[in-house]
Amino acid sequence: MTADAAPRVYGAVVDAATRCIHFHSELDIVAIKFACCLRYYPCFQCHDETVQLEATPHATRRWPEADWSSTAILCGACHHQTSIATYRQVERCPHCAAEFNPGCRLHAHLYFEETAG
Repeated sequence: MTADAAPRVYGAVVDAATRCIHFHSELDIVAIKFACCLRYYPCFQCHDETVQLEATPHATRRWPEADWSSTAILCGACHHQTSIATYRQVERCPHCAAEFNPGCRLHAHLYFEETAG
């Protein structure tokens, strides 16, 4: 996928690599498509702030494990989209090898439903 064909990323985005005002380190190059609105955002804060300003705000809905095969992760370096399942197993983009922020795993529960066990 070329950069000009990349999907739109909503929220307080600060650069073409999908960094935002909340998370903007060199490794913060992932945008996540939210299950509730099917729009890409750099982070949960961007989603929440943006939807609260809309005429009909909505609650955040996380991706259930049954839908982790959905293409919902956007690499900000190459704009390749990949599945949630793949993203959760890698530390780099499977298309361009750009490194992802390992700290994002701390917020996974905000985006993805996980069963205990």
